[in-house]
Amino acid sequence: MEDTLAFVPTMGALHVGHMALIDEAKKNADKVAASIFVNPTQFNDKRDLARYPRQENEDARKLEEAGCDLLWAPAVGDIYPEGFSTSVHVSGIADRWEGEHRPGHFNGVATVVAKLFMMMRPTVAIFGEKDFQQLAVIRRMTADLSIPVAIIGVPTVRERDGLAMSSRNALLSQPERERAPDLYRHLSELADSITSGAPVMPAIDGTISDLERSGFGPVDYVAYVDSETLEPMDRFRKGGRLVAAAFLGHVRLIDNLPV
Repeated sequence: MEDTLAFVPTMGALHVGHMALIDEAKKNADKVAASIFVNPTQFNDKRDLARYPRQENEDARKLEEAGCDLLWAPAVGDIYPEGFSTSVHVSGIADRWEGEHRPGHFNGVATVVAKLFMMMRPTVAIFGEKDFQQLAVIRRMTADLSIPVAIIGVPTVRERDGLAMSSRNALLSQPERERAPDLYRHLSELADSITSGAPVMPAIDGTISDLERSGFGPVDYVAYVDSETLEPMDRFRKGGRLVAAAFLGHVRLIDNLPV
């Protein structure tokens, strides 16, 4: 019987949250592989691509210490060889929220993940819930294309002050880093309001105002959505999720919470 393989796709700049994915992978398969590939097709701003943190040697050390069996770090030409002309588009679930504010982003995500799956052929793949819409898009794509990979989501890993761990946090200035946990705090307060029966839209408007007073802006969106379809909901229901994206200085932060 062949060994099962758990796959953890990443873009590098690894932190404790990524190591939680490796830990989950080890629970679900005989062998664990991770990839590091900063995917150019999911960046709609070339400046954002250029400043994305890269620390391949340190990442390799962290993966080895975490018990990862294989690190795959393909070059751009390995994934997108000359003449590559295929794009995967996931309709509906990819069109709102991040899809609206980052045109083409999820085409790049879906295309590269499909390509990585085809090249790696894992049994299961592990993704963090911190990029919740991305996880939903990948689940939809995998089901629609009948790709034989089980998708496992891992809850967001947070700093002690509540900030969701992210490679982008390293780009925050010290004053911005001190304010950044306010995103999680205001979302938590919003979740409490919704579960208490408060009208959703006025509560969301209040949260956006609170974020702006905390120094965030622009606020791209704060929404209460169905966890599977990502369609907005106007009252508390089981299976709801808060999703949000806002700039703090030049750094765009995203977060989400189950409600």
